[in-house]
Amino acid sequence: MDTAYEVPLRFAVLGPVRAWRGDEELSLGSPQQRVVLAALLLRRGRLVTTAEIVHAVWGEDPPAAAVPVLRTYVSRLRKILEPDRVSESRAVIVSATDGYLARVPEEALDLGVFERRVAQGTKLRTAGELSAASTLLHAALDGWHETPLAGLAGPLAEAERFRLSEVRLSTLEARFDIDVRLGRHETIVRELYALTSQHPLRERLSQLLMLALYRSGRQADALACYRKIRSTLVAELGIEPGAALRELHHSILTADASLEYSPPPRQEVDQVPAAGARICRPAQLPADLATFAGRQTELDQARALLPKDGGHSEAMTIGVVTGMAGIGKTTLAVHLAHEIADGFPDGQLFINLRGFDATGSIVTPEDAVRIFLDALGVPSQRIPTQPEAQASLYRTLLADRRMLILLDNARDVEHVRPLLPGSPTCLVIVTSRNQLTSLMVNEGAQPLTLQQLTPAAARDFLRLRLGDERVGAQPLAVDEIVTHAARLPLALSVVAARAAINPGFPLSAIADELHDTQGSLDAFVSGDLSTDVRAVFSWSYDALSVPASRLFRLLGLHTGPDISAPAAATLAGLTLRETRGLLAELSHAHLLIEHLPGRYTVHDLLRVYSRERVDTDESQEERDRAVDRLLGWYLHTVDAAYPFLAPHRRRILLEPAPADCRPLAFTAHDQALHWCETERANLVAAVHQAAASGRSDIAWKLAAGLWGFFYLRSHLQDWLDTSRTALAAARAAHDRRGEAQSLGDVAGALAQFRRFDESIAYYRQEMVLRRELGDRHGRMHAVANLGNIYLNSGRPDKAVEYSRRALVMSQLVGYSWGQAIALANLGDAYQQLGRFDEAKDCLEQSLTVLRTIDNRWVEGVVLDILGTIDHQLRRYDDAVEHYGRALDAHRDVANETGEGYTLSNLGDVQLATGEPEAARTSWLKALAIWENFDHPDAEAMRDRLCRLNDRTCAA
Repeated sequence: MDTAYEVPLRFAVLGPVRAWRGDEELSLGSPQQRVVLAALLLRRGRLVTTAEIVHAVWGEDPPAAAVPVLRTYVSRLRKILEPDRVSESRAVIVSATDGYLARVPEEALDLGVFERRVAQGTKLRTAGELSAASTLLHAALDGWHETPLAGLAGPLAEAERFRLSEVRLSTLEARFDIDVRLGRHETIVRELYALTSQHPLRERLSQLLMLALYRSGRQADALACYRKIRSTLVAELGIEPGAALRELHHSILTADASLEYSPPPRQEVDQVPAAGARICRPAQLPADLATFAGRQTELDQARALLPKDGGHSEAMTIGVVTGMAGIGKTTLAVHLAHEIADGFPDGQLFINLRGFDATGSIVTPEDAVRIFLDALGVPSQRIPTQPEAQASLYRTLLADRRMLILLDNARDVEHVRPLLPGSPTCLVIVTSRNQLTSLMVNEGAQPLTLQQLTPAAARDFLRLRLGDERVGAQPLAVDEIVTHAARLPLALSVVAARAAINPGFPLSAIADELHDTQGSLDAFVSGDLSTDVRAVFSWSYDALSVPASRLFRLLGLHTGPDISAPAAATLAGLTLRETRGLLAELSHAHLLIEHLPGRYTVHDLLRVYSRERVDTDESQEERDRAVDRLLGWYLHTVDAAYPFLAPHRRRILLEPAPADCRPLAFTAHDQALHWCETERANLVAAVHQAAASGRSDIAWKLAAGLWGFFYLRSHLQDWLDTSRTALAAARAAHDRRGEAQSLGDVAGALAQFRRFDESIAYYRQEMVLRRELGDRHGRMHAVANLGNIYLNSGRPDKAVEYSRRALVMSQLVGYSWGQAIALANLGDAYQQLGRFDEAKDCLEQSLTVLRTIDNRWVEGVVLDILGTIDHQLRRYDDAVEHYGRALDAHRDVANETGEGYTLSNLGDVQLATGEPEAARTSWLKALAIWENFDHPDAEAMRDRLCRLNDRTCAA
C-alpha cells in the first residue's frame, strides 16, 4: 500500500488513543480532538460524515459552532500528523464530500493488526489447524493492553468501548476453547477464574472453566463453579443457566466419558467441501430492468467501492443501499450487480429477505443460509443440523472465492450479519429501508442512500417507458406528472403503467387526474400490493414501534417544510430525550430524512401518507391538542426571541405557556436571529395553519411577533403575506384587538415596498380602531408610524405634524422608545425641510434617550441621519464619521437593511469628495445586501453603479 507519509506513523486505540512517528510519540491535543481522530481511525479509510463526527464528540447537544470547531480539530490533527504535507494524494486525513477519512495502513493500527490476526486464527480454527489458530489468537490478544479509547468521553467512545470489549471477550473465549481442545487445561484455569470473577454472568466463560477444572481432575471445583454462576444468575436476573451449561453440569455429575480429553484429529477433507474444492457456480441474479434510467451519480459512487484493476481488497467489501420505500433500491442494486457480475467468476447469490413483506413471511438468516448452501451444491445429508455450523460451512465454502452476494430487502443488521462471508474476495450488496448503521460501524460497510430522482432523471424514466414521441408531445403534462409523483420511482412506475395500458389517454388527462387526487395516494393504487404506493409505505410503517408510529402520524399535522427535534417533541407531547430516539428510529427506517443535524423532513408522498394515517388513526380531539401544542410552541418561542430583535418595543401579551409546551429560551441577539432565520418557512406556515384552522389569536399574535425579524432580514414578502393572513383571520373572528394590530403590521410591510398611500390608509384605519378600543399606547404607535410614512414619502410637513403629536403622546404615557422614535422622525423631517439646527437638536435629544435605554437599533438610524445632515452642509469628515458609527450600530443588531442604506449614503459622500473607487466599493456592498434579500432598492443601486462607469456597464 502506498503510505501517505515518509516516516511511518503508528496508531493505537486499544487503550488511550496514541500516535507515533517512528519512535517519537506525538501529542494529540485535547480529548475532543482525540475523539475526532478515533472516529476516523475506527472507520479506516472509509468516509466519516461531519454529522457523525459531531455526534461522536458532543452527542445529542452539540454547540452552535460545532462544525467550525470540528474543522479546527481536523486542521490541528493534520499539523500534528503530517507537518510536511505536500499534496492531498499523500495526506493522512483527507477531506471528502461531507466529511473526512483517514488513510492508515492496517498494520499501522493496533486494532487492524488485532482484527487481521483474529480473522486468520478463526479461519485456521475452522479448518482444524488448532495449534496455528491458538498461536495467532494469543498474538492478537497480546497486543491488547488497556481499556479501549481510555480517557475519552462521548457516545462514540462509550459505544466502541463496549463493542471492542465484547470482541476481546469473544476472542478470549475462542482462544480458551482451543486451549481446552489442545489439552492445556491446567495452564488456563487461573486466567479463567479471574475472568469469571470480572464477568460473573457470562456463561460461556464459566462453561470453559468447569471443563478445564474437570479435565484437571478437579471435579468438586467444577461443580462449585456451576453452583456459583447458577446462584448469581438466579439472584441477579431471576433465570436458570442455559441448556449448554446445565448439560455440562449433568455430564460432570455423572462423570460422562465424553468429557475426557482426547487429542483432536485433523479435520477430515471429506467432512465438508474444503476451501479449494469444486462447488456449483450459482447465477441467481434477477433480470436487469431494461428501462433502467438515471442514477448515474449513485452508480459511480457504488462502482467506487469495487477493488481496482480486477484485484480484491484486504477486507470484505460490503455496500449498503438504503432509502425509503419505492425509491428504487432493488432496481439499482440488481442493475449494478449485472454490470459487475463478470468480475466474480465463482458466481452470484441472491435472496429477497422479505424484511418488510406484507404477509410477514420474513426469510430468517438460518433459512437464507440453508438456501445458499443448496445453491452452492452441498448435498442435504452433508449440511449440519445446527445453524451456527451451517453458517460456518457457508463461510468456509466462500473462502478465497470471488463471489457476488446480493441480500435484498433486509430488515435490520441481525438479518444480514449471519449471511456475510469472511472472505475479502467477496462483494456483498445489501438493500434495506433501514440505515443498518451498526453494519457500517462494526463491519465497515459503505452506505449509499438513494434520494428521489432529479427532475431530468424522472423525465427520462417516463420517456423509456412511454416513448420519446408521447413524452415529447406534452412536456408540460410530463413535468406536472413528475411533480405530483414527487419523483419517486415507484409512483412514476404506477403512473407510467396506467399510461401504457391506455395509449389513447393524453398525458395531460393523467396529469389532471393526479392533480384532482392531491392530498391522497389514490392515484397510485395499482391493484398489486407490491406496487401499490400506499401499501408499500404501510410495510415500513407497520414495522415501527408504537411510539414511533404515533410520532410519524402526528408529523402529518405539521405544515412547514421541515421540523426540528424540539418542535417534534412538542407536537407529540413528549420530552426531547424521548423524541430524539423516535426521530432516530424514523430516520433509520427512511420514513424521515435528517437533512441537517437535528432537523428533519419528509418526502412529499410520505407526508401525504402520514396525513392519511393521522386522520384515520387519531381522534379529532388528539389532533387538535397536537396542533395547539405545536402552534403554541412557535408563538411562545417567537415571543422569547422578540426582546432581542425589537428591544424596548412593547410585546404582545400572551397567556402563560401550558405545562406541555416548553418554548425555547434565548440569551443573545444572534442566537434569537439565527433561530428565526432557520425556522422562517415553518413560522410563515404556522401563521397560515393557525388562520386556516380557526386559531385567529395565534395567527395575529405570531405575525405580530415576527415583524422585527422580517424587518431586520428584509423578508418583506413574508411580512406582508403573514400580516394580511392575520388580518383576515382576526376580522373573521371579530377580534378587534387583533384587527388593530394586524392593520398596523400590514401598513408597516407596505411601507417597505414604497406603497405609501396604501400604508397610510391602513395606519389611519388602525388609528381609528385604537381610539375606539381606548388603546392609548397603540394609538400613539399608529400616529408615530404615520409620521414616518409621510417622511419617507416626501411629505416632511405632514411628517412634522404627526411626529410632534406622537412625541407628546409618548411623553404622556412615559414611553422612552416612542419618544426616541418621534424625535428621530422629527429630526429627519426638519433636515428634509432644510431646518438643520432644529434637526440636529431633535436628533441629539433622540440619541440621549436611545443611549439611556441602550437601543442600538434606532441609534444606527439616527447616526445615519446626522451623517446626511453633515453631507448636505459639506462637512464630509463629520459625515464619514457619523456613517461609520451608524454602520457599527447596524452591525451590532444585524440590521442589514439599515447597513445597506448607510453604505449607499457613505458612497454618496465618497463620490462627492473625489473618491469614485471608494464609492463603488460602498455601493457594491449595499447592492450585495439588497440582492441577498431581493430588496426593491437593488435595481436603483445597479443603475447608480452603471452611471458611475458606463463603459464597464456596457462591457
